[in-house]
Amino acid sequence: MADEGNIISDLDLGNGEDTAPAAGIISQYIKDLSVENPNAPEAFSWQEQPQIDVQFNIGARAIEGEVHEVELKITCSSRTSLGVAFAVELSYCALIGMRNLEEAQSHAFLFAEAPRILFPYARRIVSDAVRDAGFAPLMLEPIDFNGLYVQQLQAQQQQAETGMGEPVGNA
Repeated sequence: MADEGNIISDLDLGNGEDTAPAAGIISQYIKDLSVENPNAPEAFSWQEQPQIDVQFNIGARAIEGEVHEVELKITCSSRTSLGVAFAVELSYCALIGMRNLEEAQSHAFLFAEAPRILFPYARRIVSDAVRDAGFAPLMLEPIDFNGLYVQQLQAQQQQAETGMGEPVGNA
């Protein structure tokens, strides 16, 4: 029984400060959504196979202290020789909380991991928007954000080593 009093004193509790690295999503939201169907209703009867163009961009900015905003911007359009069938622009964002991370870890979380987490939600919004515009839902293929992040870092490193122009992402 006398040993029970020593259990807590034997543990290394530190000063009670939480110093473990942590990162996570605080909230997600649509910042901007634009859906255009400029040639309706004629576009619904076009028989020509459309060209689908999908572009995406990732941005991040510090909000306050340990909170950052990550923005996944997706632009999709469907075109034929007759014109634009639909165009969708989505800016899907998240507030990210991070603490006790090294700069490289923070950067990787903001530009690779957070977009990977956000993409399924953004994908559904784009699919629903295209369907609600009167077309078959547009199912975006999964994107390897971690692989793209590594490729971009390698490209920046190669440019820095060869001294060719500005690093990727700063143009």
